[in-house]
Amino acid sequence: MGTQSNRINRKEVPEEQTWDLGDIFQTREDWEKELKAVQNDVGEVTDYKGRLQESSTLLLRCLEAKEELLKRFNLVAAYASLKQTVDHTDTTSQKDAARVEEAGSRINASTAFVETEIISLPKETLRSFIEEEEGLQSFEKYLKDLQDKKPHTLGEETEETLAALGSVFSAPYNIYNRGKLSDMQFDSFTDDEGNELPLSFALYEGKYSSSPSATVRRNAYESFVKTLQQYKNAFAAAYATQVNQETITARLRKYDSVTDMLLAPQQVTKEMYNNQLDIIQEELAPHMRRYAKLKKKELGLDKLTFADLHAPLDPDFQIETSYDKGAQTVKEALQVMGDEYNEMVDKALSERWIDYADNVGKSTGAFCSSPYGAHPYILMTWPDTMRGTFTLAHELGHAGHFYLSGKNQRMTNTRPSRYFIEAPSTMNEMLLGHHLLSQDNDKRTKRWVVLQLLGTYFHNFVTHLLEGELQRRVYNLAEDSEPLTASVLSEQKADILKKFWGDTVEIDEGASLTWMRQPHYYMGLYPYTYSAGLTVSTLVSKKIINEGQTAVDRWLDVLKSGGTLEPLELIKKAGIDMTNPDNIREAVAYVGSLIDELEESYE
Repeated sequence: MGTQSNRINRKEVPEEQTWDLGDIFQTREDWEKELKAVQNDVGEVTDYKGRLQESSTLLLRCLEAKEELLKRFNLVAAYASLKQTVDHTDTTSQKDAARVEEAGSRINASTAFVETEIISLPKETLRSFIEEEEGLQSFEKYLKDLQDKKPHTLGEETEETLAALGSVFSAPYNIYNRGKLSDMQFDSFTDDEGNELPLSFALYEGKYSSSPSATVRRNAYESFVKTLQQYKNAFAAAYATQVNQETITARLRKYDSVTDMLLAPQQVTKEMYNNQLDIIQEELAPHMRRYAKLKKKELGLDKLTFADLHAPLDPDFQIETSYDKGAQTVKEALQVMGDEYNEMVDKALSERWIDYADNVGKSTGAFCSSPYGAHPYILMTWPDTMRGTFTLAHELGHAGHFYLSGKNQRMTNTRPSRYFIEAPSTMNEMLLGHHLLSQDNDKRTKRWVVLQLLGTYFHNFVTHLLEGELQRRVYNLAEDSEPLTASVLSEQKADILKKFWGDTVEIDEGASLTWMRQPHYYMGLYPYTYSAGLTVSTLVSKKIINEGQTAVDRWLDVLKSGGTLEPLELIKKAGIDMTNPDNIREAVAYVGSLIDELEESYE
């Protein structure tokens, strides 16, 4: 177990590599006290039950009481969740997270009346309330969004029941995760020298799939797929249950389709949704096929299998770097964002907002959590290479977004549509890439930077976009009452991959099981939004590079707006119209230009 044995336990991690949760609660006892208190204080909201139509003042007081309660509960939930993600072996943290989930279900059920009563208010009454009570004006978009749900809202008792069933509705996702992270056992496999290497889900996705050795990649893939095969029917049943629940809910709520229901909270038109999926698949495919051919040629492979897709193109070239040096590089790249933004970056780096240690039981991947009323927290594992700088820049993009949004908006107005969420994060990756390319580097370093940027596009414009295409097909099948079995999901996935890669990549049975590998299918129409965010950041980063301060000011204004605007208007503020498909074409053309550069670097 060579890969595992040198990992340390959480208790042995040096403090400076960990985040400081003391900024939320000083001790677990303080947290415990607040968990109890916040549940006891639900009455401060439920006192208003059945009375919201009485006056504008009562409505305002109720909204403020609910916001205050949620602000407190969110800090309780964030603390428990962040504690658990750094050490899943800690049984106390597991129990605490479960207690929070229970408390959350109860609080949501108790306060569900607020939204149903607002929805049932006559439009004229609500309009006059907003006019006569100034304090309600800062809730105006929230109130309008609720009223838009009116045609799709069920009776108060039904809504309360549905809210109370929250943990049942999230069961398919929890079952998927348990199967994937707790039950799946993978056979070890051999490398080029015949050494046995251990395999897990995280090790395959995070390490072996991008190994420089074709033997390691292909043997790990074979073992990985063998275990996936054993779970495909159970995983298909979990996913089919998720889709079934969404389809039934859409019907009950009188939406034209499940897709309409899932797009409604994003405030995105079907046309915008279809544009992302259609244009990128059609116009990016020829560029990515060139990339695949280049990989096959330069790596001297007999054929490019699905197991080789993430093979590094220049495996012998790694820029080693420490966390401190990497963080300094990111700081330099983000200077263009101005004083207020950089003050946030400095705080994040010096005041332990970031947990970058590698320890047993820590969640894989990276994320940024931004509890309102505290500051953002970033989780990642520093890889000792420059690749880490792109992860750090990305997560600082989320942090900067919610830091500015939280400073300028009340909690109810902080989150914009999911359609926009990945724009601020990928923006920082674009700025970092530009910063590194503008330095006087040798050909090989420049090529390395281009490959990092292509990694970002591969993630958002290929992996997640093709997930989005599978979702589009799955929801159409569900609407037609087609059963979603493992073989149906695999057939669809194989067809999508073949259409995209043509004959440049061998799509085998293992490739058709890709639908088992990502959790995003349980998160509504999330996957395609990665491509929307990256389209926006590709175009706005060009404006920042060409126009300088005026484009930066527009962008900061967008970040500070939080959730006060619908995504189309929000993005227009940055100077981009997402109803115009040419903007997507321009972003795809930029990916083509990166592949041109890459091909030239090998001539």
